Amino acid sequence: MTTIRPATPDDAPRIAEVWEIAWLEAHLGHVPDELVALRDSDSFRTRAAGMIDRTLVAEVDGVVVGFVTLKGDELEQLFVDASARGTGVARDLLAEGARWLLEAGHPQPWLAVATGNARARRFYEREGWRDAGHISYASPVDGGVIPVSGHRYELILPQ
Repeated sequence: MTTIRPATPDDAPRIAEVWEIAWLEAHLGHVPDELVALRDSDSFRTRAAGMIDRTLVAEVDGVVVGFVTLKGDELEQLFVDASARGTGVARDLLAEGARWLLEAGHPQPWLAVATGNARARRFYEREGWRDAGHISYASPVDGGVIPVSGHRYELILPQ
């Protein structure tokens, strides 16, 4: 059984581990090489620790297997460990993240996905999100941002 709960500081190392592996799998070849070079293990650990207060984690048998991070009206990060893919964990995290954004008063939850990440794009569309068009997503790095070609996906809301 999957439990989704707010992250705690003790979760940061595991979040960073899941994030680094899954991010590389999803982004290699789809983002600038300069960004990949800056996304080392230390960067994931530092960023994971800094976003705990806006992160939900999914646990299976007491082990964190995925997480979702919220930032304003954006579902900013969603990553799942390979061991939990295909189990519904990503779907549950996506739905819970969207629910939190809506309950916080954000009328249009959205997320960004790298243009070349076809697997993620199909997943979001299956889960009720629509491609709202191309964006240049500003990926934060120390001292600035690196633009990434992406697509903005918006939650399809009941009329």
